[in-house]
Amino acid sequence: MSYFVAKVHQLCVYEINERDRGSPAYLRLGQKPVNSLGDLVPFTNKVYSADLQTRLGITAGICILIENMPEMKGDRYEAIYSFHLGDYGQISVQGAYVTTDDTYLSVTGGTGVFAGAYGQVKLQQLVFPFKLFYTFYLQGLSADLPSELLVTPVPPSPAVEPSPAAKAAQPRATSPNYTD
Repeated sequence: MSYFVAKVHQLCVYEINERDRGSPAYLRLGQKPVNSLGDLVPFTNKVYSADLQTRLGITAGICILIENMPEMKGDRYEAIYSFHLGDYGQISVQGAYVTTDDTYLSVTGGTGVFAGAYGQVKLQQLVFPFKLFYTFYLQGLSADLPSELLVTPVPPSPAVEPSPAAKAAQPRATSPNYTD
């Protein structure tokens, strides 16, 4: 008996909330003074390359509060969102997001160079909810990822910051037609 093992493409990116997009919005649908079941958190943040030298695009999505965990000083959400990466395409993810631990989400699809994508992504919370580091393990791609996406990551830490050129979205520090 033989088994086919699909090639796994690894991609790392940073998601950074620079507090300039009105995000996140916290909608207290549970109508309680503390986070409660059903609260919604729509968000959009900036996405940077793993070396923090290139602005790639944005995330956009929503988190639905499933459980407030005061004993752990955090929450568990169901998260549904996408990474919009300009001409490279989009990657959609979904799953349980726990604000106190590393989390694995499912990759539910993609477009552009990510067409046919499935797999998982590891989300590392660096500074809740402002800095996150993602390691995608993508399968189902028809070709290797572009080399400009496969840069050596800056080690994740709460102190990471994008380069001034990437933060300012200067022409040589953005991906082609990056999503803003």
